[in-house]
Amino acid sequence: MSNIFSAYSAKTISVETSSISAAIDLKKTKGTSSFGKRRNKTHTLCRRCGRSSYHIQKSQCAQCGYPAAKLRSYHWSVKAKRRKTTGTGRMRHLKIVRRRFRNGFKEGKPTPKKAVASS
Repeated sequence: MSNIFSAYSAKTISVETSSISAAIDLKKTKGTSSFGKRRNKTHTLCRRCGRSSYHIQKSQCAQCGYPAAKLRSYHWSVKAKRRKTTGTGRMRHLKIVRRRFRNGFKEGKPTPKKAVASS
């Protein structure tokens, strides 16, 4: 522990003796000063899922895996499965099948109307 503190105190002494501008130039940081240099975007909108997850240089979406034929999905997260599962989209075919199931998959012409019993 004493080595860490002695190295730290040596750095602070050298910074205190030098001017402020020199201290900024000599400081090798990966923090705040590095964030100012980020000016270009790595991700843009994906054509398939619509999220801003399409990596421009990789040409691949981080969310859905576009341009891969199958949707990107891993089964380690329950919430992720819930977001992408059946029922979250339009269900163009399945909502028709659901209606037909409720009526017993009847085909052909519709059943005639039943006569209302007069009392």
